[in-house]
Amino acid sequence: MNAKKLMLLVGALVIAVVTAFMARSLFSGEATAEAQAAAVPQGPKVMVANKPLPVGTIIDAEALTFQPWPEELVQNVYYTETDEDADPSALIGTVVRNAISAGQPITRGALVGPNDRGFLAAALGPGMRAVSVPISATTGVSGFVFPGDRVDIVVTHAVESDNGKLDASETIVRNVRVLAINQSVDGKNAEGVQTANANIASATLEVTPKIAEKVSVAQSLGKLSLVLRSIADNGAELERAVAAGEVDLPEDATPDEERRILLQVANRPVDSNTTYTTGGQVSRLVRDGNPSARNRPAQTAAQPAAAPAAGAAPAPSAGPSVRIARGNAVTVVPVGSN
Repeated sequence: MNAKKLMLLVGALVIAVVTAFMARSLFSGEATAEAQAAAVPQGPKVMVANKPLPVGTIIDAEALTFQPWPEELVQNVYYTETDEDADPSALIGTVVRNAISAGQPITRGALVGPNDRGFLAAALGPGMRAVSVPISATTGVSGFVFPGDRVDIVVTHAVESDNGKLDASETIVRNVRVLAINQSVDGKNAEGVQTANANIASATLEVTPKIAEKVSVAQSLGKLSLVLRSIADNGAELERAVAAGEVDLPEDATPDEERRILLQVANRPVDSNTTYTTGGQVSRLVRDGNPSARNRPAQTAAQPAAAPAAGAAPAPSAGPSVRIARGNAVTVVPVGSN
């Protein structure tokens, strides 16, 4: 065998050894991955967040789920699937007290229920305040305003002007979230059904500190009314804010951060570009005055002059005249008359 054939044989053996080693490593990696997949925790299922839950988030049907958790890591504060109070539907409507990451177990102190102390404070967004206003069936949309709805606030009052009293109605705030009606935060009756409440007496609203001051002053000016907004109007408010340059998105913001910023803009109350209506814009009678006095026909017939009192001097006439005295009687005769 010559040297050339020997070198080819040695090269073939080296390639075969390298190929066998790579194949072994490949199959070994797949086996390790399968072993790791098979090592998924098989402990009890605990309730975890199905998505990121920021502070103040109201739990809905898609917020929570169950997943297996290592038994040695399960704590007493976790909701396990076998617990009597671990029904996700029973937690709908509760509010997140502290931020929860996706996949993080839900603890019993992380959620605040409507009947728990601090529920309303947990439901407020960062930097927001809660203020209550008196309403009735007529000023509260006949009781069809429920917690979670969004309303505009209108104040009706009389303004004193140089021309007298001016009746006016102003929309002072738009896009305000309703937190509670009376003392109810879910609007449900004793049977757990959400129905209109004709006996409404107050509404608690989520506003900024500055708007809270405006609402307090408006209560002393006149009567407040809540005007129910359409759900589709939130998109219109966002478009208006974007067109006005009020939305500032960081260049390095992630899609989730952009969505959070846009939601904050769409859901914030607005007290700019307010509108008003006066009585003159509603009624022509108020605008033009009393038509009966304005259109009264002028008096055409000359009224007879009142006779002078006895002994009174006659009224002087215009032009030259002559005074003629006969005893105590004085007569004024115009010059040129007969």
